Amino acid sequence: MDDASAPKPPVELARPNVRLNGPVDDAMLRAFLEGLSAAEDRGEPLTLELTTNGGDADVGRRIAADVRLFRERTGRRTLFLGKAMVYSAGVTVLSAFGRRDRWLARGCALLVHCRQLNRAVELNGPLLLERARVEALLGEIDLGLRIEEQDFATLIEGSPVPLAELLERAQSGWYLDADEALQRGLIEGIL
Repeated sequence: MDDASAPKPPVELARPNVRLNGPVDDAMLRAFLEGLSAAEDRGEPLTLELTTNGGDADVGRRIAADVRLFRERTGRRTLFLGKAMVYSAGVTVLSAFGRRDRWLARGCALLVHCRQLNRAVELNGPLLLERARVEALLGEIDLGLRIEEQDFATLIEGSPVPLAELLERAQSGWYLDADEALQRGLIEGIL
């Protein structure tokens, strides 16, 4: 897309009312909720600027849920601006915004990868109890896979990227720069 046919960025992107930088964690969630509340009180759309190398996937999902709920509750627009990098749980946050409301700064990089599990399992007891522990772990894995697929489907909604391709690329980590994200239809534009 050349500059003449590039969509014009919304003016709100010049002054985001929520600016988040750092790991996706409880501190980021608190900062987000404060900014979200202020935007709601002032009657403003939500304009979120984010730079992160990732973090807690479930905190990312919580932020994403609050973005969606804000949009549904208020009927106001929600805009996303990724700055230097939006990795891992940050992409989960990005996916809460409609494709037409996603923007990246030139040079911003995205990292999409599968949910991770890091757990050592030691089986050392009666077989019936150990079986229950293994089944509980399998239940956790199965739920994680369903959540992962739902989140990936939300990320690619409105783009030509097939879910099967995303699932395959995410296995080893899919790095995209802003230009590729635009070309693949995952974002609306680049600033």
